[in-house]
Formats: sequence, structure tokens, C-alpha cells
Amino acid sequence: MLKIAILDDYQEAALRSAPWHNIPDTEVKAFTQYIADENVLLETLEPFDVIVAMRERTPFPASLLAKLPNLKLLVTTAMRNLAIDMEYAKEKGILVCGTDMVPHSTYEHTWALILALAKNIPEDNALLHAGGWQANSGIGLKGKTLGVLGLGRLGKEVARIGQAFGMNVIAWSQNLNAEQAADHQVTLVDKNELFRQSDILSIHLLLSERTRGIVGAQELALMKPEAYLVNTARGPIVNEEALLTALKTKQIKAAAIDVYEVEPLPVDHPIRKLDNVILTGHTGYVVQELYELAYGQAIENIQAWQQGQAQRVLNG
Repeated sequence: MLKIAILDDYQEAALRSAPWHNIPDTEVKAFTQYIADENVLLETLEPFDVIVAMRERTPFPASLLAKLPNLKLLVTTAMRNLAIDMEYAKEKGILVCGTDMVPHSTYEHTWALILALAKNIPEDNALLHAGGWQANSGIGLKGKTLGVLGLGRLGKEVARIGQAFGMNVIAWSQNLNAEQAADHQVTLVDKNELFRQSDILSIHLLLSERTRGIVGAQELALMKPEAYLVNTARGPIVNEEALLTALKTKQIKAAAIDVYEVEPLPVDHPIRKLDNVILTGHTGYVVQELYELAYGQAIENIQAWQQGQAQRVLNG
């Protein structure tokens, strides 16, 4: 019997979102809690032939892969997962396959956060539930400056929606040039000007060694005191201590954060206590359509592998 583990199924969506019964002679177990301790993870996963992982939740370094003797197939949602040691998996004979992802959910989530900040949605909701009425006014977006840090696949969609609101859109990243920016009716500025000019700064960079900590105390100090920062990219792109200080001292007005240095976010993390930050739990890409697509394709990957016709291979 084939043993399949599904990891980090926080919302208990995996088993109800795809037809796992289509794989015969199979035992499927979904784990709904994050397992941080590598020794506990090893003990938990040791019996399984196949592991289905949600992208970049549980890491799979060589130290873990080396001690999983039964593991033959590792399926990750998405066609990129920097948390898996692909080369070592290949060396060990572990096939790694990916799935497609829903492309629009993250930039929709970004705009949900921007609008929640600008229109005081969380505060108004809490006020009305508590029996109150109007308290603070929000801001209009028309004529404001939207700064996009990273004008890639997601950043250009965020920019397009900002333009629909009548915003002035500026952008910067290490590789962006004026011609590329102009193709999307966006103005290229240098890094410091991006932070100085933005009324709302939205982050859309990939995490790498050169982007880790690229938003730090120096950059936050350049921002307007009435500015907002939104991060739906990756937590380590922003220096967490610097952001906490900027929020506590009201160096910037507020932030909306979906991604964190440590995930799941620790219960006692100080950011949970701040009243000028909207927090979501790395749900920018999580929609029901994603679960159905990714887990459905995970099943397809397992079936193709069983038939000796592996597909969507990431470490071939």
C-alpha cells in the first residue's frame, strides 16, 4: 500500500478539495499542524513513500531528506520551492514535482489589505460591533502615490489596479529599467525615492540573498509619517525589528503584513500587540480554487509517477 503524507494542511482543505480516492491501494494522511522540530518531523514522515508539501512551509534540507529512506516522490505546490534541496533530492533518487498555482489571488489579497488600511475597515468593523458609529476618516487613493517594490508578474498587476484608482505609480528593483517600467505606464525611480515618495508601498520581490533585509531601518526612515507599507511577498525581505520600531514609534502610519520571518507566526510575537498593523496568516495565495488546482495536480503527479511517466518534474 502506498503511503502518502500531506503536510501543513492548516485549513483541513486537502482531503475535501481533491479526489484522493482515485489513487488505489493508498493510505493518505493529512497533517494540520506545523512540525518545526526536525527530529519529530523525521519520526512522523519516516513511513511515507510520497509527501505532498505546500510551498515553502516545511523546509526539506539535505539533513532531512537523507533520513527518509522510504521517500520516493516529493510533490510541492507551485513550480518553484526554495525550501527544498533539489540537488540533494536528485542525488538521493527522490523525484520532486510541482503544480500550477492560481495567479491572481496574491494581488487580489494585496489590494484587500491596501483598501483595509486606507478605509479603516478593521477599526470600523470593530467599532460597529461594539455599538459605536463613526470615529476616524480614511484616505482617498486618487492622486496618491503607489510605490511598487518589484515590478514583476505580481507587481505589475498591483500597479495596474492602482492606476485604475487614479494613483500615480512608481517602481524600483535591482533589475528594472525605465523602458520596462514605461511598458506598464509606471515611472522608474531610484530606491530612496521609492520610499520617500510612496503614500502606499507594496512589496513584490522574490526572496534571495540580495533581497533579504532590503527594507530596513534606513529605508523605513525615508518614508512619510502618513505612509503605509504592505508586504505580501516574503517576511525576510523586511527587517522585522526595524519594522516593529517604525510601527511602535509611528515613524510610518501603519502596515499590512501577510508574511513573516518565522511562520506560523509565534503566539507571543510582539507584532500581534500593535494596533497600527493589519495581520493575515500568509493567506495571500490561499483560495479554494488554489486548493482544488494544486491538490488535483498533486494527484495527477502521483498517478503519472506510478505509471513511469513523471510530469511537472522540478529536479529532473
